[in-house]
Amino acid sequence: MGPESAFRNKAKLAVGGTKSSPTFGILDAQFNGVDLRDCGLYEPALAAALPALTGQVAALGLMPFDVPARSGELKHLIVTASPDGELMVRFVLRSPGQLPRIRRGLDSLRAAVPAVRVVSVNLQPEHKAVLEGEEEMVLTQDESLAMRLDDITFRLRPGSFFQTNSVVAAGLYRQAREWVSQVDPDSVLDLYCGVGGFALNAAMAKAAHTRRVEGVEVAPEAVASARTAATQLGVAAHFRIGDASALERVAADLVIVNPPRRGIGARLCAALASAAPAHIIYSSCNATSLARDLGDLPGYRVERARLFDMFPQTRHHEVMVLLSRR
Repeated sequence: MGPESAFRNKAKLAVGGTKSSPTFGILDAQFNGVDLRDCGLYEPALAAALPALTGQVAALGLMPFDVPARSGELKHLIVTASPDGELMVRFVLRSPGQLPRIRRGLDSLRAAVPAVRVVSVNLQPEHKAVLEGEEEMVLTQDESLAMRLDDITFRLRPGSFFQTNSVVAAGLYRQAREWVSQVDPDSVLDLYCGVGGFALNAAMAKAAHTRRVEGVEVAPEAVASARTAATQLGVAAHFRIGDASALERVAADLVIVNPPRRGIGARLCAALASAAPAHIIYSSCNATSLARDLGDLPGYRVERARLFDMFPQTRHHEVMVLLSRR
């Protein structure tokens, strides 16, 4: 567990209101803006920065996107805080037309909020319930935010997934590293590896030999982040772009999976059952899909399980299990 408030390292702010008086928070059922700049979930550094930051964004004069009318430009403002208090700011726009305006205001924004390290613009031209688009333009010299958890500094690029609760995420990775040290595999395959959280901790786990560690992730930006972190740590962890859910063959003594809520599915369960690694570490944000997948892995038994309160004050959870081959 971590703090029950002031724990969230990311603010995903839907922009509403008017150009002269924008709101930053959520949209209500009628798509009117509800301001949440004072939300009690934000980490202290994030909460402290938001007033000045949103003030600078408002001063840019960007027209908030009007969902019913499908007009306007600024859809979302996404702000991430590192454990060291540095910030990444992402503008989600409908089109690139307002990009020059943001560039002109960049110096003023960074002067008002010195903690800002990375600023980018994401283009989401489509009218659908998807927060961001595929095109991202970084406007600052720094292209990634340093996310330091214990002895590993991850390099978070815009669009890369990272747990929104840094304190509990660190505990999750510490537990995984402890289990890796206990089973001491010669090789580790981290599927859905993201920015390399589990793979890098596996590479850093205690061992009396050289361990081969590989990570697979579908998002190119996350793979780039993981490779950078591995190079800076000087560890032999290798990362490649790929769809873990579509793998038909796997080969490792220990396989780590950290899938989205839908779980790993029957296809990957079959591939794991066929490969028969000695151990599997499964980190899940949905116990229902975890239970289903464990049912599709009858050759394994649960040796350890631990619950992580990643999302305080909600019914959501993160649970991690260590599986051993029967």
